[in-house]
Amino acid sequence: MTGFENPHVAPKITFYTFPDCPWCQRVHILLSELQIPFEEVYIDLSKPREQWYLDINPRGLVPAIKFSNGVVNDEILYESSIVSQFIADSRPSHVLPASLADPSAPLRRARIQFFIDTFMSKLGGQWRSIFAAEDPDAKAQEIVKGVEKEVEGLLKDAAPFVDGSKELTFAETQTAPFLLRIYALSTHGELPKSLKEGLEALPNFGKWAKALIEHPSVKANWNEERVVSGIVAKLQAMRQAKA
Repeated sequence: MTGFENPHVAPKITFYTFPDCPWCQRVHILLSELQIPFEEVYIDLSKPREQWYLDINPRGLVPAIKFSNGVVNDEILYESSIVSQFIADSRPSHVLPASLADPSAPLRRARIQFFIDTFMSKLGGQWRSIFAAEDPDAKAQEIVKGVEKEVEGLLKDAAPFVDGSKELTFAETQTAPFLLRIYALSTHGELPKSLKEGLEALPNFGKWAKALIEHPSVKANWNEERVVSGIVAKLQAMRQAKA
């Protein structure tokens, strides 16, 4: 039996991706955690997109997937949040319960989504602003204060993951790529070390982050040296262009 009714039958997924892209890593972490096999096709973002890819994805961006399960055939989806949500909903699990799995499932799903939105607004979407700040340390401290105010309390019941979960949730799959980059760039001196140190000092956030970055599914597609080198090269190119 194929389809959504049988979680033991894996769908056929072609994953269009680019190494070291955080948005692609969202999908990779999720596929790894759910142990769903997939075929990878690398899209070189440094070159104009080939026509065959634009034919299936007019935006030309990654990630994207082609999905078949015996009911749905060769369906193309793109944008990391859409692709991730679709995959999680196609295989309800510890990562994200089905909407009607039990009476509390809708609330759990809402809490997970609220955490993702809050994390991205206070940290995941803010850290790049440090590069352009006149006082990077001050900006880093401002971001840490925002995390302390808005995110720290959402992790009070983490065990060690969001909403009291002992296993990785959808929230972690969507936020881990950005946390990894923030910590790595701080460690390598490209971001103020005070940013990582300030986040680690937050009791709830620090405990959650430590468990997250060591999780096997999170580490499965993470090459710290290559990612940092790539970001540094882009920053240097931008600075030279402005000079």
